[in-house]
Amino acid sequence: MSTLPPNSQIPDAQDAVASALARVRTALAQLSPSVLELEDESHRHEGHGGHRAGQLTHLRVRIVAEAFRGQGRIARHRVVNGLLAEEIARGLHALAIEAKAPGE
Repeated sequence: MSTLPPNSQIPDAQDAVASALARVRTALAQLSPSVLELEDESHRHEGHGGHRAGQLTHLRVRIVAEAFRGQGRIARHRVVNGLLAEEIARGLHALAIEAKAPGE
């Protein structure tokens, strides 16, 4: 027996977030990261600007990639933002980025 309320949007919301995370993972795979961690922080921002229930609106990215070697923080963030431009256009409102080169 399901414990979800009738007409619940939870399964659709989970699918929407899972799909968005998969698109993010695919986009960032272009950097061949040795570490890629994605943390959906959307639930922490309920009631705040940019939050939309059932959507990926707030994301923390931790990524380690050789592509970042020799780049400063702003350049690294520009690379990640560029790769995620489509997700940002889809409604990703806030992106926290921790981008490092191996060994940092």
